Amino acid sequence: MPKEIFDEEKFLELAEFAIHCRVKRVKDVVKLKLRTKKRLYTYKTDPITADRLVRGLTCDIIEL
Repeated sequence: MPKEIFDEEKFLELAEFAIHCRVKRVKDVVKLKLRTKKRLYTYKTDPITADRLVRGLTCDIIEL
């Protein structure tokens, strides 16, 4: 089961261990999904914050 994250700082910490990050853009919300070895983490945010976060990620980024 995926686990939803509500804190931006926690998302960035987990991104260091992620295999890849998927970006799904829905109307006014962007869903960022981090896949690690054991779990899938999701984070919902607005488009402006999502663009800033995606630029700072080091893992592979997959746009859906």
